[in-house]
Amino acid sequence: MAKKVLVTGGAGFIGSHTVDELIAQGYSVRVYDNLNLQVHGDRAEKPDFLHPDAEFIKGDVRDRDHLHQSIKDVDLIIHDAAEVGVGQSMYSIDQYISTNVQGTGVLWDILVNEKHNVEKVLVASSMSLYGEGCYHCEEHGKISPKPRPDSQLAEGQWEMLCPECASALSPLPTGEDKELDCTSVYAQSKKDQEVYSLMIGRAHNIPTVACRYFNCYGPRQSLNNPYTGAAAIFCSAIKNDTPPLIYEDGNQRRDFIHVKDLVRGKLLLLNQAEYGIFNIGTGKPSSILELAETLIELCGKTFRPDVIYKFRNGDIRDCYADISKISELGFEPKFTLKEGLKDLISWSDGQEAVSKVEDAHRQLVEKGLVLETQPVSSK
Repeated sequence: MAKKVLVTGGAGFIGSHTVDELIAQGYSVRVYDNLNLQVHGDRAEKPDFLHPDAEFIKGDVRDRDHLHQSIKDVDLIIHDAAEVGVGQSMYSIDQYISTNVQGTGVLWDILVNEKHNVEKVLVASSMSLYGEGCYHCEEHGKISPKPRPDSQLAEGQWEMLCPECASALSPLPTGEDKELDCTSVYAQSKKDQEVYSLMIGRAHNIPTVACRYFNCYGPRQSLNNPYTGAAAIFCSAIKNDTPPLIYEDGNQRRDFIHVKDLVRGKLLLLNQAEYGIFNIGTGKPSSILELAETLIELCGKTFRPDVIYKFRNGDIRDCYADISKISELGFEPKFTLKEGLKDLISWSDGQEAVSKVEDAHRQLVEKGLVLETQPVSSK
């Protein structure tokens, strides 16, 4: 008999692709999702793209009785349910902590105190736990710096500087052993989620794996949520003939991974890993400006990104994945950034896109979470 997998958040962007691949691999799948209005729209209906062979239950991970009923007869759990987004987390504090931390606590309280058949748990973690990534200084070698001080940012000095000699640092791949240094409520909530899961899983002999997602993008990512990933936010703006809004100077670097590559990594871990933490990324850095310019080019537009030379509280400069650990299990990403963005745009052509990024920016400014700066490039 096929093993049954419960995917919390399984009607969302990453979750629904996970469901597709699980069913393709012969698993029986149950989806548990609250159909968050910000992600799924005002009607909050089960999305058409959810696989028809998946059982669907609408529910909140903080609802203990409902979640308990959903875990019965389940063999494996993939816990993707979460509030996502750095900027919004810095003022919607209770919403993020209650969903990400309390919701995970409810899940584990059931697993520890109730009868069940669960053999393994995969928890969705995040690259945001690292804070700044790893860097190299010509004189002092490998550095894991603290966040840039406000005084530096206020002068429009964006690059990371060595804390010893103040020379510019070069980014390095960030491995799972880097000390965690959260810079947002979202990051801290995901850290708590990960730490509790690994601790409790080991204590109660339930194999638990934390999957540290890097910057995922692709079809089904909400084009109407201004706090989703950069690729979808930029795509929505471009479709509305609006230049993408970019903080700092646009040269901050991230590791953008197509959702199908990320899901292949997850299911590799589901099948092969027992305990531990694994990065899931491409291992290749790309700048935010490169992401925006590639999308503009692929959409056939001629405008330039709106680079505003301001700092958004909670943001970091550079972080991309060291994927050597998951690569040892056979993982290799297939999509280049340009190929993946073509896939996103092709899907987006049939979707409604309401760009709300200006509203989101205005909220951050009103909350005092955007630092006014004097960009070096404009002096």
